[in-house]
Amino acid sequence: MSAAAPVFCPDDALAYRRSRTRFVPGEGLILDETYRLAHLPLVAPDHPGVIPSKEGRSYARGRHPRVVSLVLPVPHARLAAAPAYAALERELRAAPFAHKIAWDIAARRRDRLHATLCGSLAIGPDAEPTPTLEQRAALATLGPVAVELRGLFSGTVNVGRLYLRVYPEFRDGADRLAEIQRIMGRPPSGLYVVGLHALTDDLDPAEAASLADLIERWWNRPMLHLSLDALWLLWATDDQVLDGGVLERVPLTDGAVHRD
Repeated sequence: MSAAAPVFCPDDALAYRRSRTRFVPGEGLILDETYRLAHLPLVAPDHPGVIPSKEGRSYARGRHPRVVSLVLPVPHARLAAAPAYAALERELRAAPFAHKIAWDIAARRRDRLHATLCGSLAIGPDAEPTPTLEQRAALATLGPVAVELRGLFSGTVNVGRLYLRVYPEFRDGADRLAEIQRIMGRPPSGLYVVGLHALTDDLDPAEAASLADLIERWWNRPMLHLSLDALWLLWATDDQVLDGGVLERVPLTDGAVHRD
């Protein structure tokens, strides 16, 4: 007898709807301060809206001290082969704001696509934290975790980034990704997004309306199902992970740890 298909968390159990960008008819989309500090210097360094640095924040033209995070990996080859994803990309390339997407940046980071589960586990040039032995043992009991990717998403923070949404498996009455966060001592977020594209400028009203329409039409369309048996410990010195890489695979099943 085949195993039952996984059941994924519904929207009302997650934070996507309350965290989505509120588009106002007749108004454009303005890149927010967080994006102009952390991302715009990387994707459009000569843009007049770039915030080079800010008191109390560690960014310097989009760069920051090394951080290590626990993330959910998304294999680009499988995503690129998914017909729904290919269709979304065609629509994005034909959209009136396509010239304001940093396509070159997306190409550079495609082997590091991920959704952050537990950010900034350690900060600093020499810090390479790993989960404790107890946390590793708890993670290894979860077994492979199924997720469904859907698109498209723009949030209320980092306005200018476009994401895919991750819908985790709902098993034994729980969100499996929230269970990972609990094991790691983090509060459940209900928000697991895969950074896909970055805008290089504000959108005018027509461009913003086109993006809003794309988000609405693609909201419930599945892109890809994944069953993951490991997470990544990912290091980075910028929020696009242009300078970064995988320190370690953290198993979700019994087995050896692999270092890359």
